[in-house]
Amino acid sequence: MWLLIFSFLLTSAEAQDSSGKGGEECVPHSQPWQVALFERGRFNCGASLLSRNWVLSAAHCQTRNIRVRLGEHNLRKRDGTEQLRAVARVIPHPHYEVRSHRHDLMLLRLTRPAHLSPQVRPVALPTHCPQPVNLPDTLHCANISIISATSCNKDYPGHLMDTMVCAGVEGGGTDSCEGDSGGPLVCGGTLQGIVSWGDVPCDSTTKPGVYTKVCSYLEWIRDTMKRN
Repeated sequence: MWLLIFSFLLTSAEAQDSSGKGGEECVPHSQPWQVALFERGRFNCGASLLSRNWVLSAAHCQTRNIRVRLGEHNLRKRDGTEQLRAVARVIPHPHYEVRSHRHDLMLLRLTRPAHLSPQVRPVALPTHCPQPVNLPDTLHCANISIISATSCNKDYPGHLMDTMVCAGVEGGGTDSCEGDSGGPLVCGGTLQGIVSWGDVPCDSTTKPGVYTKVCSYLEWIRDTMKRN
């Protein structure tokens, strides 16, 4: 099976160690836009804080009873910086396709605005799409780079779409993996990708991860947030 459905946990050292590809544990609260989504008290997915009222995640993370935790570092311990929020609206992209993962993003409106602090802060939306570069871009605390569409198409022939972007390192070894769904690909301080899918097994593949390209959905994101 070529498609990997991630489930997310970025800031837990245990989850990173189990995947083998999650990079090193983040400096606590160095990624203040990172959000954890829960379903009936059980960890489900990651997401990104866009504003005090809005969170962006992957559409394949949609469940019936989503709860949001902000300001988390270790899900097994209470740091005193956590904020818990219920979700008032769940808005997956109207053209999300389960089989292809096309348009794999959703917006969540919180019932109460987040309290902004050094540990809880939104990430900026991009003003332009990411470009392949030699310098690393970061997803949580693993340094990875944007991979060109030409190169990525060779790894996933017939499956890559223009609303997706690939990222990883040459030769493999560091990438998003099981436990990372919905989490952010942040490049230069702006949100460029949402963890969507990739090759399996992710701990040994040399293929890059595939992300929903946020810059392709700026109009939908802003219009949806404004109307809701």
